[in-house]
Amino acid sequence: MEKTPAHLEVVLSFFADFSPAQLQQLTALEAVYKEWNDKINVISRKDIDGLYEKHVLHSLAIAAAFEFTPGMEVIDIGTGGGFPGIPLAIFFPGTKFHLVDSIGKKLKVVEAVKDAAGLANISTQHGRAEEIKNRKFDVAVSRAVAPLKELWTWSRPLLRKPRKHPSPTTIAGPQPEAEPPAGLPQPSGLLCLKGGDLAAEISDSGVRPKMMEIYDIFPLEYFKEKYHKSPYEREGAWRSSSDEAPGPRMGLRPVVILGGGPQNYHIMVFFCHKSVPPLHHDYFCLHCR
Repeated sequence: MEKTPAHLEVVLSFFADFSPAQLQQLTALEAVYKEWNDKINVISRKDIDGLYEKHVLHSLAIAAAFEFTPGMEVIDIGTGGGFPGIPLAIFFPGTKFHLVDSIGKKLKVVEAVKDAAGLANISTQHGRAEEIKNRKFDVAVSRAVAPLKELWTWSRPLLRKPRKHPSPTTIAGPQPEAEPPAGLPQPSGLLCLKGGDLAAEISDSGVRPKMMEIYDIFPLEYFKEKYHKSPYEREGAWRSSSDEAPGPRMGLRPVVILGGGPQNYHIMVFFCHKSVPPLHHDYFCLHCR
């Protein structure tokens, strides 16, 4: 097995349950991204040494809050260089991830990373998410792609109806709905990673997403807030009732998910108070490409 990069330690300090195969896949990311970044500049060159903290760990904030189950299908809208799809595909090897981007050269990088890491649960598509027809997914994920209003418009037609836990039936008739399995919730809907002040964007979206601050999950200086909290944060309804400090994933208590979006979809925004590190200028909006 390849030597574990020193920078990978920041990921291992929060997630303690990787298999040897997953560690090998994570280790493979550094060399292949550095090689391709010299050709295409898919990640800002000043951020390439922060690959594991700024890109891999940032993507895995979703894994700290939700459990993707085997057989689920997830679309990564505007994947760019493969975030958050590639780290999530490593973390959840039984889940299928479909990575979509309108820039072909970025998907070349994704394919190279997929091959180098041996990720059989990843497929790619060159195009825009709104052009996809006759295919449905359980979850849509995105990272610094477009405003929430557009993301929800693009993702909603692609989403299956949320799966419900079956209610037991007896001779006396239907019983109350069964409790979900213990542990982290299973997602359905849109999960997006964003940075900066999101108050105006959320107001314009017409939806009421649940919010989780990444610094509450990974208390690192990089994710620390830099300025005042928005009205959505001050409401406090989305915060966890637990005051425990975050730790390795098996003991992590994320925020409580109260309800969901339309038709009980999750519309979840993971955010930090600084802009997400760019994967080059044209990464941020599908319609600017």
